Amino acid sequence: MLGKRTQMKLRFALIFFAVVTLAACTGLRKVDLPKKYNAPAYTQSELDLIMSDEGEKPMRVFLTTSKSDSMLLRQKSRNVVPDKDDKVLERFTQRLYATVRDPGSLGVGIAAPQVGLLRNIIWVQRFDKEGFPFEVYLNPKIVQYSTKKQPCPEGCLSIPNKRDTTQNRSYAILLEYDKMDGSHQIEMVEDFTAVIFQHEIDHLNGILFTDHLEKHRKED
Repeated sequence: MLGKRTQMKLRFALIFFAVVTLAACTGLRKVDLPKKYNAPAYTQSELDLIMSDEGEKPMRVFLTTSKSDSMLLRQKSRNVVPDKDDKVLERFTQRLYATVRDPGSLGVGIAAPQVGLLRNIIWVQRFDKEGFPFEVYLNPKIVQYSTKKQPCPEGCLSIPNKRDTTQNRSYAILLEYDKMDGSHQIEMVEDFTAVIFQHEIDHLNGILFTDHLEKHRKED
């Protein structure tokens, strides 16, 4: 049997351990989650940029002729959470559309990085659908490329006065994306519309169409 003094020391040690453990557990419950789990959807500067004007107002297009613009255009974007009740996301998609349809721009597609926001959002004009509608795509990803290629003249709103023919665009792609209502879609896209998707999704990965031209020249 343990002596009284030893028993008292053991009892004190157990009480001390229990108090420390309780304090530690209490502290853990108060610790904030890592930023990757609770990071805000938008920074204050992004909110200011998006909400600075109404939905029908275009945004400034970032250009490769500017060093700071070019640095952002070369970065990768991150996914967004589809939410039809997200007023900021709604306003941003509206303004992104207004930008691609602005007389000063007038493109067949645009990606969020081209107006300064690193988010996986694009607008594409669907030349494979009746009426050639513009449609918005969240978190688009190409999961399969056809081996068949097609040459295609390309330009870019972010690269002034530059047009050339790429040679390595796939004729058909298998595409996955989210819609604003949260639904997830998969579809096959072909021909010129497939090129537009490839061009815009490249933007989400910091790639410009001129990179394909350089690669083709090196291969030649």
